[in-house]
Amino acid sequence: MSKNQTLDEFYSTFREEVLCASDTETSGWTTEDFLTNVMMEYLEEAGEVTDPVICPFRGYGLQMNAYAISEDCESVDIFVSIYSDSEQPRSVSQADIDAAIKRAIQLYHKAINDLYTAFQKDNDTYEFAITLHQNKDNIKYVRICALTNGLVKPIALKNITIGGAEISFSLWDVDRLYRCVTSGKMRETIEIDFEEKFQTSIPCIENNTSKKYSVYLAIINGDLLAALYDEFRDRLLEKNVRSFLQVKGGVNKGIRDTLRDEPDMFLAYNNGISVTAESVEIVRDENGKPSIKRIRDMQIVNGGQTTASIFNAKNDRKNAADLSQVFVQMKISVIHSADDMNEIVPRISTFANTQNKIQVADFSANDPFHRRIEELSRTIWAPAQGGMKPRNWFYERARGQYADMLTRESTTKRKKEYKETHPLFTKTDLAKYENTWDQLPWQVSEGAQKNFHKFMLRLKERKGFAPDEIYYQNLIAKAILFRQTEKLVQKQQYGGYRANIVTYTLAFLSFETAQRIDLERIWKEQALTPDLEREIIEVSKFVQSLIVNPPGGANVGEWCKKEKCWQSIRDHEYTLSDELQHELLSVARPAIGSQPATGSIDSLTDEELALIDEAAAIPAETWFALSRWAKETRNFQPWQRSLLFSVGTLAGRGQKPSIKQATHAMKAYKSALEKGFTV
Repeated sequence: MSKNQTLDEFYSTFREEVLCASDTETSGWTTEDFLTNVMMEYLEEAGEVTDPVICPFRGYGLQMNAYAISEDCESVDIFVSIYSDSEQPRSVSQADIDAAIKRAIQLYHKAINDLYTAFQKDNDTYEFAITLHQNKDNIKYVRICALTNGLVKPIALKNITIGGAEISFSLWDVDRLYRCVTSGKMRETIEIDFEEKFQTSIPCIENNTSKKYSVYLAIINGDLLAALYDEFRDRLLEKNVRSFLQVKGGVNKGIRDTLRDEPDMFLAYNNGISVTAESVEIVRDENGKPSIKRIRDMQIVNGGQTTASIFNAKNDRKNAADLSQVFVQMKISVIHSADDMNEIVPRISTFANTQNKIQVADFSANDPFHRRIEELSRTIWAPAQGGMKPRNWFYERARGQYADMLTRESTTKRKKEYKETHPLFTKTDLAKYENTWDQLPWQVSEGAQKNFHKFMLRLKERKGFAPDEIYYQNLIAKAILFRQTEKLVQKQQYGGYRANIVTYTLAFLSFETAQRIDLERIWKEQALTPDLEREIIEVSKFVQSLIVNPPGGANVGEWCKKEKCWQSIRDHEYTLSDELQHELLSVARPAIGSQPATGSIDSLTDEELALIDEAAAIPAETWFALSRWAKETRNFQPWQRSLLFSVGTLAGRGQKPSIKQATHAMKAYKSALEKGFTV
């Protein structure tokens, strides 16, 4: 989105985003829910929320559109939305905002008590309510945030306390969002006047020898740093390449122990924090010594875990640390040019970091992979089928590209036609499709951003991976497969966990078929076969029955985020229909012609390479004999017998099988030995 947009222009583009989402999503949501979904994406970018869950609920004087719960269950965010169905930004009354916030307050109050009893266990709202009920004594901070695409006058709401938790309030209307986006920072600038707010200034040493930046070295008190984090939270870490890692790793535990046991040694033991800023205002004493009075756009680019650990240690209910003797080294870099900011800040973060390894996926915004996918999406048209117009799938590499294109269409009719011929998919959509197909449903269940980062980490391990036209066509086939599965699952009315059911269903199908679903056919026809759709429905029923009954009564959503969940489902017996087996490929078709290495972003592990070698070491005659034995005894499905024959053919040619072929072939081989097959 352009920095030069007016509010009206921004509103029009933003409204198109919401309407586009409602056209592409298949969840059965209302427009209010789609507004929530789009706003959540913006707020994640703004550092206002982490891993939000869209969970629409309204009734009994209660309302919630989305929520987020921290891993330690100490912080809870509840979001309520008010949608304005207007082509121009219009005012939303304070009474409407107050009413929505009141409904959210009541929801929280009911949730920590007995709200969970009103829902079935396979309901999304049940998981929210039971989590809050079980952790009500642990919750410290609750934020209720009202979202609207309308305009709201500033509202001052005082914090309240419910059951020992502090309840704070915030509001995001379209004007606040507009100011964030058009600032070029996708967040509100943090401006801290230390003299005004804390009645102090921070002594420092200054260096202005570079034309690109100035540096200020200072020592900041632990109590002051904790107070800053308390007020601004993740907004202070917007440009940090990783989020706070929680007090789990050794470094964080070390920080905590030093704060408690040797607070006066913290300055000596800790590397301190690195900060960037747009500007620093200096005051001088009678001797000319400088102190920092004000910082504009303060961002902690290294030391986020130090900052959060200090805050958590101070606010530990069981064993709070005394920070009066804690001091932290702070280096502030003021980047003079906005153009240099995007280049220099990541380097500061990379080079300064010595405490926890930064994953390469954290720096993936402009990866050549995504630029290439964008290029392919603008030039490749899908075949026209069944009277349907040719389609040019639109890859949105940067937020707002699609909505900007729509604003160029002058009429509602033309916008509708553009949406029909240019289906939208995003970076997080791509990661979701690929990681599902590659049988990583627990990662997909972790949420869009985390899944995307893990996808990028896998991609980075494949140095030099360059998608070509066939890869792109297969990607679109996976998109069609995923979206149609969403529709089919939605029609089953399972009650909740749709996103989990979808990714686990397709991952299971990918596994059971050894990725032999004909993606080329899906691309050419831009649709699924009736037999494949019927199989998806049956598999979804199978998967749903398993994931809603986690071991030990665990939360379904959390259980789906664990690899053990996938292992449990994968190990269950399931028989594919004869109809689907007949349309499967005899051998998984390589995605990129004769270049098998580029067909997937996966890099093979040592274990996987060993499994391939194990399968390749078995003589072709053994595989052929096993295939004949399986047919005679009817121990395996037809596709498995075909796979065994194919692996034998490869062995006869001196070629190795793929990892998918090797996995299924060796599983069948070992099972056959147990059932009496002899070499």
